[in-house]
Amino acid sequence: MVAKKNLCVLILAAGKGTRMKSPLPKPLHPVCGLPIIAHILQAAQALNPAAIGLVVGHEAQKMEEAVKEGLPKWGVTAPLVFVEQTDLSGSGSAVKAALPLLKRFEDVMVLNGDTPLLEAQTLEKMYSAFQSNEAGAMVLAVRVPDPVGYGRVVREQDGSFEKIVEHSDADEKTLLINEINSGMYVFKFSYLDKALQALTPQGPKHEYYLTDTLAHIKAAKQPVLVYGSDDYEQALGVNSKVQLSQAELIMRERVARRLMDEGVTIPNPKAVFIDAQAQIGVDSFICPGCYICGKTVIGKNCMLEGNVYIKDSVIGDNVTLKMGTYIEDSTVEEQCQLGPYAHLRPQSVLKKGAKVGNFSEIKKSVIGEGSKVNHLSYIGDTDMGAGVNVGAGTITCNYDGKNKHKTVIGDHVFVGSNVNFVAPVTVENYAKIGAGSTITKLVPQESLAIARSRQVVLEKKGIKHD
Repeated sequence: MVAKKNLCVLILAAGKGTRMKSPLPKPLHPVCGLPIIAHILQAAQALNPAAIGLVVGHEAQKMEEAVKEGLPKWGVTAPLVFVEQTDLSGSGSAVKAALPLLKRFEDVMVLNGDTPLLEAQTLEKMYSAFQSNEAGAMVLAVRVPDPVGYGRVVREQDGSFEKIVEHSDADEKTLLINEINSGMYVFKFSYLDKALQALTPQGPKHEYYLTDTLAHIKAAKQPVLVYGSDDYEQALGVNSKVQLSQAELIMRERVARRLMDEGVTIPNPKAVFIDAQAQIGVDSFICPGCYICGKTVIGKNCMLEGNVYIKDSVIGDNVTLKMGTYIEDSTVEEQCQLGPYAHLRPQSVLKKGAKVGNFSEIKKSVIGEGSKVNHLSYIGDTDMGAGVNVGAGTITCNYDGKNKHKTVIGDHVFVGSNVNFVAPVTVENYAKIGAGSTITKLVPQESLAIARSRQVVLEKKGIKHD
């Protein structure tokens, strides 16, 4: 997409968000796996603007640091300029603070920093309508089932924009209007600039309202248009933890619907938790209680039984994850099977066809192609070859109290039950380890290692039986 060299998108995110009851700035609260501000930045970037301005104020340094750190993970590459609003006296003041940035562009789109449900498609259509109609300003208006508390968009008889009336100032007739101001706009900068200079403080807090610029632009005989939408959810702001949970539910429903449209089977969409960045292949089956978090990618024809948790991991095709499996920051290649209640800790890799079973834990290890760690084992800091069979209760003792050490197990090794590998240690190809052994030295290929005491049975003496 060609960059819109005349467009700057300005996101207002300077408010305190006191109703969130949290020291975390409101735009950094997560919705569907990403901070609120990340969703808005992604929608803004989809327009391919020449620049994005982000107005910060409350906890400005924390906001800047979090956003700068998050940009690569969120896929936001558009030029981003931070604008600090030191005078927190309304939305008009926020835009005024950004004038040194905005004056470089012909068009300015203003978005709220608390609307994570806003979709890029809506912004694209709105901006296209703004351009084709040669408007001086345009407001995004939505129809809501309950407009109480919102400013109403009043139209002329021909449907054109007349004015915006705040709820507290509305008469009975105006209160019946269910089309409300979303607080998002597009402006010709030259008209916006003049209107901002004409603003006067309003209300008990003596704030400068961006809404009032529309009246000034209309009074200057410039077209002020309304871009209407019936999808009111896109304009829902998050101002409390209750609204945060509502936004979460709506977005998760959207994600599930998108995945089902792409061929994923989700029998109970309301009972799964799939983050916005997750990708799932055709004919994969997601059972209730599953959490698919972060940038997880799941292949085709996978089966996720109930209560599976996956975060920031790659799952290949035709993988079965049984009940209670937990995977984090790991790679599972095609045709693997895990669980029930298997645990992959970060930096683990399962090669094609490997199996990790009941209550087995893998940490920072490679499990080779077709190898099996089926029962009650801990494999940490290990390179395991292909075709290995690990008996129940096996442990790689990777930590000596000060440092971590590596265990290397070659191809087609057979490990009996209750074996301890005291790292650093190497077991070569086709070796066999007797059950109950504690291995501390190299085991050569095709050898049998047994490291346990001979069984001794001592009969009790001096005990009389009647």
